[in-house]
Amino acid sequence: MGSPVAKLSFDAVVDRLLQKNEAYHANYLAMYSSWYGGICTDPRIMLIPLDDHLVHRGDGVFEAFKCVKGYLYLLDQHVERLARSSEIAQLRWPVSRAELVSLIKETVRAAQSPNCLVRLYISRGPGGFSPDPYECPASQLYIVVTRVSDVPEEKRTRGVTLKSSHIPIKKSYFANVKSCNYLPNVLMTKEARDAGVDFTVSIDENGFLGEGATENVGIVTKDRRFLVPRFERILQGTTITRMMELARDLVTAGELAEVAEADLRPKDAYDAAEMLIFGTTYPVLSVVIYDRHVIGDGVPGPWFRRFRAMLLQDAESGEGVRTPVWSNAHESVSTAGEP
Repeated sequence: MGSPVAKLSFDAVVDRLLQKNEAYHANYLAMYSSWYGGICTDPRIMLIPLDDHLVHRGDGVFEAFKCVKGYLYLLDQHVERLARSSEIAQLRWPVSRAELVSLIKETVRAAQSPNCLVRLYISRGPGGFSPDPYECPASQLYIVVTRVSDVPEEKRTRGVTLKSSHIPIKKSYFANVKSCNYLPNVLMTKEARDAGVDFTVSIDENGFLGEGATENVGIVTKDRRFLVPRFERILQGTTITRMMELARDLVTAGELAEVAEADLRPKDAYDAAEMLIFGTTYPVLSVVIYDRHVIGDGVPGPWFRRFRAMLLQDAESGEGVRTPVWSNAHESVSTAGEP
């Protein structure tokens, strides 16, 4: 028989927490917790209660966005989507919108990194372990600032691979809420890893393209139309939405024929000039193989390079899409150290 399980006091638990130094902790820069009532920068105490409905029911909503050179990119768009998700989930915010923005800025300043990733979580809160939302006295807010994981250079220069997923697509009611119940997304990511590809994309019951685990897809046709799957059945990504806005200038200039949502089947992608995948961090990658079909010339094409340049420039100098964290964001870039 094994040794008896230790019964730990409060102080013993704290001592054991202080002994934990995991390699991944280096990526965790700061956390605001409404449950704690403040900001901490020690990854060992970036914890939430087990009885928070976020943990045992996935009962919460979230967003993730970048801070680029001291500016929060597409903050308003992400906060708006957080509000829509909260409304669908019937979650009341524990703070006002103005307070939320202020807390985001304070947490990024505490992280002392002008280039980082910000994650917001609004949960039903602690209060019990049943599915009853009324057992939770108050919703909670968690803000986590981490390092940005850059995509390997070879993914940009050689492109990425994609396959159609076998995981059922979410029903439209839940597809349009960015909830923390992400089991289908986790299984799609696992499916990609197990199959030896970079990403998977869902297919709906009518055979139309959906979305990736955390990404949106689009194609540029051989007659220069930039088309994306319809957003009725998938979560409308902020990056692909912004790309569509920027690409409409190319339609005006006569470089693209159209920018639109469409019912797209896998064969439309197989036959496209280029297939693209969009996400918060990269922000766009070229799909060169989809379901073992070579897309276009089998290498990242000119539309990928054009779209990537437009998105990167937008993040660094776009009008109306950048919110300064510091009162003098330019100064923060040159003086704030990277932990």
